[in-house]
Amino acid sequence: MTIVWLIRHGESEANAGIRVLENATTNLTTKGREQAHLIPQVFDKQPPSLIVTSPYIRTKQTAEPTIRRFPSTPQVEWLIQEFSFLSRERRRNTTLTERRPMSADYWSKCDPLYVDGDGAESFTDMIERVQDFRYKAGELDEQLVAVFTHETFIRAFLWSTLTNTTKIDSRAMSRFRAFMKSLKVPNCGIIKLEFRDSEIWLNGIVTSHLN
Repeated sequence: MTIVWLIRHGESEANAGIRVLENATTNLTTKGREQAHLIPQVFDKQPPSLIVTSPYIRTKQTAEPTIRRFPSTPQVEWLIQEFSFLSRERRRNTTLTERRPMSADYWSKCDPLYVDGDGAESFTDMIERVQDFRYKAGELDEQLVAVFTHETFIRAFLWSTLTNTTKIDSRAMSRFRAFMKSLKVPNCGIIKLEFRDSEIWLNGIVTSHLN
């Protein structure tokens, strides 16, 4: 059995409504860094045996305090980054509020194969990354894996696991959108999972360390 903790990054500049240039290089805010420093205490009873981050800066910044606390723990980078469904050109130098109409337009298309342009991926591409993560996590022989990732990726993993959806079409995309709206994962919130052979057990969202 492998225990996997999905940890959302701390508050980012984009989360705070600040204008950002690029999704991958968006930094944490001061509040986000403070949140990140609260994470190592959650590992007091058992240190992580592996630390995983996405390629995005904000997950690496969130993981920094935990890495400093457990410097001998191996670290790897997996493609568990946020879902970038808008082209790089359209999202560059925008705020969250400015991106909302573009986001609404994207989801209204309900086309899982649609790619908005350079730097964007389709819904199907994102789900394939989720499935790849599920396979990699299931193959691990580790005691406790700390995975620093993003809210939409966490939601997509939970949705695909709970619904066991295999056919990615417009109907599945619509259902995911409804699921996503119903589930909020706070910055630095933790989803605790247990991988038991072919089964995945969900132990809820942990936020007590943030109080």
